[in-house]
Amino acid sequence: MFGSGERKRLQREHRNTGRLPPGQSLTLKWPVLHVGAVPAFDPASWRFYVEGLVERPFELSWEEFQSLPRVRVQADFHCVTTWSKFDNVWEGVSLSTIVERAKPTPAARYVIQHCDGGYTTNAPLDDLLRDNVLLADTHSPEPLTPEHGGPLRMIIPHLYAWKSAKWIRGLEFVKRDRAGYWEERGYHMYGDPSHEERFR
Repeated sequence: MFGSGERKRLQREHRNTGRLPPGQSLTLKWPVLHVGAVPAFDPASWRFYVEGLVERPFELSWEEFQSLPRVRVQADFHCVTTWSKFDNVWEGVSLSTIVERAKPTPAARYVIQHCDGGYTTNAPLDDLLRDNVLLADTHSPEPLTPEHGGPLRMIIPHLYAWKSAKWIRGLEFVKRDRAGYWEERGYHMYGDPSHEERFR
């Protein structure tokens, strides 16, 4: 644990190096923020689907998803509400694995995340192909708790955390960008913390 003086020193240091984005503050805690109630998880009925502009749409059970190749990623996590949590260790399935299996058509340029409760958010396909983007079911090193998005959430470290949707159930590959839940309410369509792209 660090005191307020040490925290301020670290914030200045990391801001000067570019690791801590402008307007953000370091935290050791992991605040819980989301829209709606935490959904129940039944591994027997849970399904993850991929649809839209892909050559091979598919659906996976929880058991099938767990059998996919796994990766581990260490990354910082930046919330639009101005806190940042450093050095998170995530485990799960690389988005590249999902994309390779689905084979998007040349027209596919964006991906819409679909989640329990009707929540959606958008991201460019190219962004999801970065090495550190994954569908995570584990965090440092325990299974994700329901309030933090378990059993499965997207992790896109270079964008604000609302783009790392909780309780994800599907991916829709589309030609044109489309606003999701928060984007329809004025949040930025891209959400880059380094440029403080919080709102439109």
